[in-house]
Amino acid sequence: MLADAIGVSQQDLLHALDASTSPAHDSTLVAVTVEEAARRLSVGRTTMYALLASGEIPSVTVGRLRRVPAEALHAYVAARTPLTRSTVALAA
Repeated sequence: MLADAIGVSQQDLLHALDASTSPAHDSTLVAVTVEEAARRLSVGRTTMYALLASGEIPSVTVGRLRRVPAEALHAYVAARTPLTRSTVALAA
């Protein structure tokens, strides 16, 4: 799990992602730079490039620039967040 790999709790990681949508950030951005994506996930630039190279997080090129869809970051974390017992009970 990403949170364990980077040594933070899942709650802290989710909080960091939620904080990335605060008014300090431009919520109208459709895609962000690799560096901004790394900052939003609280990982290093090298780790972010590894996630992109492996295809775990999608990216697009715009001319010669690489951008990460903002929603891809949320989807990446959501896919790795285990369902809790209460969530499973609510779904049933």
